Amino acid sequence: MEDALNLSLSQVAEKIRAKEISPVELTEAALARIDATEGTLNAYVRLNAQHALTAAREAEAEISADRYRGELHGVPVALKDLYDMAGLPTTCSSKVRHDHIADQDSACAARLKAAGATIVGKTHTHEFAYGIVTPTTGNPWNVEHMPGGSSGGSGATVAARGCFMAMGSDTGGSIRIPAAVCGVVGLKPTFGRVSRFGVASLSWSLDHVGPLTRTVRDAAITLKWLAGYDPRDPGSADEPVDDYLSALDGGVKGLRIGVPRNYFFDLVDGEVDTAVRAAIEKLQSLGAIVREVEIPFADQIMGVEFGLCLPEASAYHRDALRERADLYGDDVRMSLEAGELIPATDYITALRVRQKMKDAWQAMYAEVDVVIAPSVAAPATRREQEMIDWGDGNEEPVTPAFVRLSAPANVTGLPSIAVPCGFSDSGLPLSFQAIGRPFGEAQILRVAQAYESATDWGTRIPAF
Repeated sequence: MEDALNLSLSQVAEKIRAKEISPVELTEAALARIDATEGTLNAYVRLNAQHALTAAREAEAEISADRYRGELHGVPVALKDLYDMAGLPTTCSSKVRHDHIADQDSACAARLKAAGATIVGKTHTHEFAYGIVTPTTGNPWNVEHMPGGSSGGSGATVAARGCFMAMGSDTGGSIRIPAAVCGVVGLKPTFGRVSRFGVASLSWSLDHVGPLTRTVRDAAITLKWLAGYDPRDPGSADEPVDDYLSALDGGVKGLRIGVPRNYFFDLVDGEVDTAVRAAIEKLQSLGAIVREVEIPFADQIMGVEFGLCLPEASAYHRDALRERADLYGDDVRMSLEAGELIPATDYITALRVRQKMKDAWQAMYAEVDVVIAPSVAAPATRREQEMIDWGDGNEEPVTPAFVRLSAPANVTGLPSIAVPCGFSDSGLPLSFQAIGRPFGEAQILRVAQAYESATDWGTRIPAF
């Protein structure tokens, strides 16, 4: 089973379907792997070992009786600890929610269960998803460095072979940032594509949910099972769901790739710049047509991101902030208090500018099919690091440095996927993102698959 843990989700699913691998033995191996690494990694808030083994036994019995449900049947997966599972705590990695027990499943948990997946546990998040460091958790490539956030536990356990897929959430990059720095694939679907029902909110108009996986195909498989309208989520979109797998291997010949001439490459680490431009050249060699594009409203992206996120987060936490303020971590409490100081006029202005941004991006997609850019501006920083030194006396706090390249897809609600594209000289993963049109997940998955198939970056395993 040790070798099986190194397979992708799609590979292990095929072996389960063919009855070559036992879901029970696979789940036992995943739990053993987690147990062996948790002392150093600390990716999990809690393990659901008995629940997982019960689900694995049920999956094995069904598959033995030729009642195979599909690609997730019997596969060990995990949930970020924002997702409700009936009868279990949803703590959001916070003392504030130490006594919260979910009374029903989140939409995603219910869909994963219906697909026959084995949910092994809840992964750590930066408290209430309000940060990009996940201070509880180490990076599997170097535990002295951060795993990104807020879905840091999910990125870390997928990379460390603790499970085959873990759900994350993304408000300013919190799926793609940990995917990028942990060397895995992170898919943020279009706003409204996957239901957020039963997922604790950070900023309701920016929140997205999606998977972190080892391969692009694994992300497509997961989205296949999760996508669809849900009236319980006010932001859910009643749009047709594509067949994400049928066109996955269609290649990029003739596809128009937009390369930003501003914003995305303006202030990035040299190794990131080199790796992402090499990825663009690889896609061009595969037949893609490369065009430069101008990112609209670039100077207002971060203002809109934080102008929406801060007051929306403070509104969500208003009661708890008054009743349990002392239980919040200092960084989250200060952000929540700051959000209460933002005038309503500024919030309304941010809403209006966001709509202009969305319209301008839509116009840009008349010229290109996808935009390729760095996922993050730098490799994973050290866990205690507060600033990034860009040289010549130019320093930037870690949070805006990592959020500013992922925020455009949150503000516009566009789908984006982070894909490994190299390693730094110090052995830390590098990543690019493909940003597509609204509900264009099938297309960005196809671009990502073409690149992944032509390279071997995603096949590397941290020696940890």
